[in-house]
Amino acid sequence: MNSKLTTNQERAICSQLRNVKLKLLYKASIHGFTGAAFHQHCDNKSPTVSVGYNKSGYVFGGYTRRPFTQSGQFVNDCEAFLFSFSGRMLEKYPCFSASYAVKMINNCGPYFGEDLILLNGSQPVVHSNPGKYYNFNARQMHGNDLNLTECEVYQVEETVIMAKPWRLVIWESKTKTELMESIQFYKPLNNSVTQARVLLVGPVGVGKSSFFNSINSVFRGHVTSQAISGSSSTSLTTQFRTFSVKAGREGKPLPLVLCDTMGLEENVGAGPVIDDISNILKGHLPDRYQFNPSGPLQSEAHGFCKSPDLKDKIHCVTYVLDASKISIMSTKIEEKLKAIRRTVNLMGIPQLLLLTKIDEACALVREDIRNVYRSSYIKELMQEAAARVGVPLSCIIPVKNYSEELELDTNTDILLLSAVVQMIRFVDNFFDDISGQLSSLTTGK
Repeated sequence: MNSKLTTNQERAICSQLRNVKLKLLYKASIHGFTGAAFHQHCDNKSPTVSVGYNKSGYVFGGYTRRPFTQSGQFVNDCEAFLFSFSGRMLEKYPCFSASYAVKMINNCGPYFGEDLILLNGSQPVVHSNPGKYYNFNARQMHGNDLNLTECEVYQVEETVIMAKPWRLVIWESKTKTELMESIQFYKPLNNSVTQARVLLVGPVGVGKSSFFNSINSVFRGHVTSQAISGSSSTSLTTQFRTFSVKAGREGKPLPLVLCDTMGLEENVGAGPVIDDISNILKGHLPDRYQFNPSGPLQSEAHGFCKSPDLKDKIHCVTYVLDASKISIMSTKIEEKLKAIRRTVNLMGIPQLLLLTKIDEACALVREDIRNVYRSSYIKELMQEAAARVGVPLSCIIPVKNYSEELELDTNTDILLLSAVVQMIRFVDNFFDDISGQLSSLTTGK
């Protein structure tokens, strides 16, 4: 099931509850707009957030820490509140009579006092009568549009912070310096190659271009934005681009090239085709190649490199996924990623996975990025990503890109640089494998 709440709306709700995540239990458009369907999926589960949506675009609902039942009785909840959204801002309406905060009725959905009822009488409608136990302006909450287009109920789950991190990171400026030097002075194992080439692959909006910008920012010493990045429903990257990071404003290029692709999209005929990905891996496509979703670049076309050298090929593939959306990633995107993975496997290219936007996914990490390997929720997301894409957990690196900051943060830099170090280690694995193959051919084994 896909959540109808936007990331910003979910974050706004979670910010009222602190260090929690939302798990979708019930969706009326799937399970049915009835009290029976609601109770079947939501009874005896708590705390919960219930959300209604109408055709006028209003989003509103309520929170209770008490489990739903069908007792017919009011229950006491001093923490219950109603809410609505005004743009991106959440308006909160606490219950002023805790003994009547929530009522348990079998033929209705979420029932807050006598003031707000979602799925009233097992119909896709809202009952709204403010002032008895909750004060709110009905027009502001739902625009007086009482017909529901959707109703969702989420279970609120606490994000547990582990006593010890499950991966060791030394959060010191010295660590950042050491990581930067190991990247800056890296030399590929194969003498014919001066720069490791890493291909970034992922859906639209996950932060592939932002990752390059963030790495570039670390080595420039300030936040910068060279690759086009931003927020859009379709890919802002329409060309195959190769980006070389420089050590400082006028420094030499680092021995690393990050290759950016058009974002994967659900629809057929949108995003890069699998043959284009294959041509990139083999080194056939030139920099600034304009993707054409209707078909791949043909070998007779201008710019097609028919005889690429090892330095032109991809030495490591890195999938990029949004941590805050991994649980609702569509089946179509998952299938496209697995198809690409099969192609990469056949070529023997090592693969990593970056999990971006970890601060949006977990409040603990948003408070302090050093909690990344102490957050049980982040570990769960990494395990889910491993299962969905088919890579081992050891090949998944969580990162936070620079998206709204104006200044660098040492701890953010350490995570970003750690990801790059892992990339070049995997590149060395690729060259080791090639060396082994050549050795076998030479010896006839």
